[in-house]
Amino acid sequence: MNTTITKIPTWFWVISVILLLWNLMGVTSFVFHSIVMTGDALNELPKNEQALYREYPLWTHIVFAVAVFSGLLGSILLLAKNKIAKPLFVICLVCVVIQMFHNLFLTTSIEVYGNEAYVMPILVVLISIFSIWLADKAIKRNWIH
Repeated sequence: MNTTITKIPTWFWVISVILLLWNLMGVTSFVFHSIVMTGDALNELPKNEQALYREYPLWTHIVFAVAVFSGLLGSILLLAKNKIAKPLFVICLVCVVIQMFHNLFLTTSIEVYGNEAYVMPILVVLISIFSIWLADKAIKRNWIH
């Protein structure tokens, strides 16, 4: 019987932990923006930011939740060497694209924050794409099953 053990490189573990931390920050952002930022907290913002927060319908919060929790679960499964991480990262990317499209093109975020409003959406999309690539590479290299 020929059993080959594939050694997973250290960089894979380091990047996987960084992705886990990134996705934990995403969950924190979701909790802040969708749960904490209501009532008194919302009323403390400048008027233009209050108006911007009120532009987000319920479905955008649902898409946000699916994005961050599928990304978080994908990161956990990547660390657990489970190939289901890849489809979870794909779900995350699809939701991120929907969410960021809404944020940038269907709200007044550019008027409120200026060109800086583009930075985080671009970063989130790129990291989501990278997550899929990493999971795919790990599957092809037989690092995860």
